Amino acid sequence: MKTLRRPLTADRLSRRLGVADDLRRLRAHITAWIAQSSRDIREALNWQLVSSPKYFRPLTVFASYRAANSGMVSTAVMRSAVALELFHNVSLIVDDILDRSRYRRGRLTLHCRFGELRAWMTAGYMTAGGFAMIAGDRYSTQLLAELLQRLGVAECVQWRLRRRPLTVADWRAIAREDTGSMFEICARLGTRDSRLRRFGRLLGTLYHGCDDVADARGAVALGGGGAEDLRDGILTLPAAIALRNPRVATLFQSPSNGSGTRQLRKKFAEALPQAEVYLDAIAADAIREAHRYAQTPESLITLVRHTRALSAG
Repeated sequence: MKTLRRPLTADRLSRRLGVADDLRRLRAHITAWIAQSSRDIREALNWQLVSSPKYFRPLTVFASYRAANSGMVSTAVMRSAVALELFHNVSLIVDDILDRSRYRRGRLTLHCRFGELRAWMTAGYMTAGGFAMIAGDRYSTQLLAELLQRLGVAECVQWRLRRRPLTVADWRAIAREDTGSMFEICARLGTRDSRLRRFGRLLGTLYHGCDDVADARGAVALGGGGAEDLRDGILTLPAAIALRNPRVATLFQSPSNGSGTRQLRKKFAEALPQAEVYLDAIAADAIREAHRYAQTPESLITLVRHTRALSAG
């Protein structure tokens, strides 16, 4: 499958997708929303939302809209995309606190810059603000409420299953509800129906897997890192492939010391070629889905190729 050599910046990707004007409108909405916020929380909002965002999720909303419609993105879709970006950042704040991460995308994480209390309160403020933004839009409200619930359940499931020697099928089920649910909702917000639901889910699963592979390589393409997953025994795609070996499975359940962790890291790295082949299959399936259900699938195919490039680091 033809892929991009490296992931694109938000501005370059928006131009490739034909949604550069929509991205400018999104940024203006976010800036205006921060400007009218309480001064006691404004600095934290600026730090979290205006530092170095990728905007990949709202760009997915816009690309899905363009795949099914012509003309400018509607006001309802734009507001839902802004709310989605707020909710995505809420999930990042929570992840960073729980993972004890000091940096994201080269900057201090919110809780390290402002303290945990302000980080939690900022997350709550953003959640309330997102729902206020789409008040009166029943469709978007229902979808975004569904998303937050699904993400919460997915995180609990992933934590409950840590250090268990599970399969690639188990990994896919987890990825489908974790990152997959986010991109599924993006697609549904963009088209205002469910025609691209499976495409979005595949795109999110692909993103999750490329993140896993990039982390295993020690890459920073997606802004995070891989040490936390290994430390906590989280099932990644390379791990699921390596766990087919009974010895690796035993070690994964209880690495016990630094030597065990190094052995696991080595085995996960050895699984990377198989992981890449698996990701190619997901990408091809997503492209077929785009051709099947989108009136103009080109922007969706660009999203798939951009996502597929993320595993390279």
